Amino acid sequence: MPLRLLEAFRQQLTRAREEVYSMRKMLLLAVLVVAVVLLLATAAISATGNANTTSAEQTKTVVISTRKLPKLGTVLVNSKGRTLYMFVPDKRKRVTCVKSCAVIWPPVKLPKGAKPIATGKVKPSLLGSDADPAVGRVVTYSGCTLYTYITDTAPGQAKGQALNLNGGLWYVLASSGKVIRTKP
Repeated sequence: MPLRLLEAFRQQLTRAREEVYSMRKMLLLAVLVVAVVLLLATAAISATGNANTTSAEQTKTVVISTRKLPKLGTVLVNSKGRTLYMFVPDKRKRVTCVKSCAVIWPPVKLPKGAKPIATGKVKPSLLGSDADPAVGRVVTYSGCTLYTYITDTAPGQAKGQALNLNGGLWYVLASSGKVIRTKP
């Protein structure tokens, strides 16, 4: 009988060792899976960070272009095709549309370290920038600060043309830098 007990004990011990070995293999496999997942997650985060950096770098450019509008001719627009305006009280010198005015007529902001880019019929020599009293810089064309109008909700609209609003008149600009005073 003691021999049978010894044999049974040996078999149980062998099974226990096999189970421990099997558990170790499963634990090792689980650790490897976690390591691979962490490695992939790190790579994904790194790639996303690079994409965001690229996006941020791309937003450091401000594109000014042109578009032909009925009754107004070829006027300045932003990269989204939204019409750009000048504000007569600025007198081609400095930004005067601030605070509540700038909410309705947002100036075209220039990110730090960026320069405006001319496309279409825009003359690069007429593009510039000026200090914005609300911090930073704004894009100018032929000395005029460029603004969008919040009521223009789609490309090609010029609802702000020849409006007397927020302390003065608003007009679109031709690519020559000439103020277009035509009423729509």
